[in-house]
Amino acid sequence: MPSARTSKSAGAAQFVPEGKDWAALRSASCGCRGCDLYQDASQTVFGEGPVPAPLMMVGEQPGDREDVEGHVFVGPAGRLLDRALAAAGIDRSAAYLTNAVKHFKFVERGKRRIHQQPRRGEVVACFPWLREEIRVVRPQLVVCLGAVAAKALLGSSFTLTAHRGEVLEQDGLRIGVTVHPSAVLRADDRDEAYEAFVADLKTLKKSLKKSL
Repeated sequence: MPSARTSKSAGAAQFVPEGKDWAALRSASCGCRGCDLYQDASQTVFGEGPVPAPLMMVGEQPGDREDVEGHVFVGPAGRLLDRALAAAGIDRSAAYLTNAVKHFKFVERGKRRIHQQPRRGEVVACFPWLREEIRVVRPQLVVCLGAVAAKALLGSSFTLTAHRGEVLEQDGLRIGVTVHPSAVLRADDRDEAYEAFVADLKTLKKSLKKSL
């Protein structure tokens, strides 16, 4: 089981009912005050999917739509992820999806809320939730979508570009890494970025003991 990579702050730990089942964790997460992000976010957006599950996918944080609807990966990046998973032959309904940070971090520009990347301290503060999700989900493989998620599990010195598409092991956990689907949406050549993302997912899928 991975361990939090360093923080003097208690963060979410005081709010996490360690050893409880998924429903108890989800319920407790709604009251988390482990960092300041809860103050502006609409709600906690906890992970969703089968428990246990062979595949767990971890993104960065909820986006605007996720914050409004209270569900993971339901915005533009989530729709692209759905399409990429289908192209890679992965059944989304068989995977557990979550984020390294459970509250939406943003700045307001007029009527729009613009995503801001969480600070390292915010990722570390939220880590106890991710640790407990991994415990209850018991995945064969965790796929980190983007550098923030990868560094949450593999340490702050981890470089995504050096290990993209690879499966690594940390504290007994098998961890695959690729880009976040939002990076595909921002790419200059979106078609090329999408095909590379699907190729990563196909490669990572091969490391599962059974197909999805």
